Amino acid sequence: MSYKTILVHVDSDKHAGKRIDIAARIACAEEAHLIGAAPSGVSRFIYQSRFIYEGGSANGLDQHIEELRRRARGALDGFEDIARRAGVRSYEARQVDDEAGSGVSLQARYSDLVVIGQTDPDEPSAGTLADFPEFVVMNAGRPVLVVPYAGSFETVSRRALIAWDASTSATRAVTAALPLLKRAENVDVVVFNADKRPEAHGEQPGADIGLYLARHGVKVNVVRQKTDIDVGNALLSIATDLGSDLMVMGGYGHSRFREILLGGVTRTVFESMTVPVLMSH
Repeated sequence: MSYKTILVHVDSDKHAGKRIDIAARIACAEEAHLIGAAPSGVSRFIYQSRFIYEGGSANGLDQHIEELRRRARGALDGFEDIARRAGVRSYEARQVDDEAGSGVSLQARYSDLVVIGQTDPDEPSAGTLADFPEFVVMNAGRPVLVVPYAGSFETVSRRALIAWDASTSATRAVTAALPLLKRAENVDVVVFNADKRPEAHGEQPGADIGLYLARHGVKVNVVRQKTDIDVGNALLSIATDLGSDLMVMGGYGHSRFREILLGGVTRTVFESMTVPVLMSH
């Protein structure tokens, strides 16, 4: 398995360059086609502002729509510059007339990997809702690499950590991450409190997934841990202790209309991640 098409969310947010750079580096390593998708937010604006038409001010609405599209085009100029400097051989800039969550989720279905950014609570993006990362993970149907807003990441997947709980979501995440895991110098499979789910983990928790990865040529080490704190914070702590530069895990939750209801571990990692996290739902 390899990534042939990688999608990255592009906007005018100050953190955008960091995630575009990471997506570009992965695209170069995988010899993949890189798509920069810049949602304009036009469709959401029209829906929310339909009353303007009723008031006869369609011209003002048209001007605002053009401004949204202009911003998207400007952001794509930055994407193309980063892709060129990174040496990506095949890339395209794509303006998407949709709000960010729906637009990126739809484009994701024709990609192998999606790269997006964590929401910065102190500097929210004007064109992206706060629950954008969660929405994409729950609705894209593809693995999503979420890049933290804080920190810089010279490497991604040199030393990876897999949060393994033997669930279907974690299984999907591991399979989706194989191209990254194969290039890693070391992969730590971390199993917390396996005694609480003996039917899933077997007599030697982590051994089966370790063998699966080893057969793919992954250099793997199984780490079994017990914790009395919540697993989300325990994961973040051990990622720091192990020097991990990538976390791979299942994303747990569901959508109810626009509201995203996440599992406790998933929400903790979304809020407090310190390294890029590859999630699959």
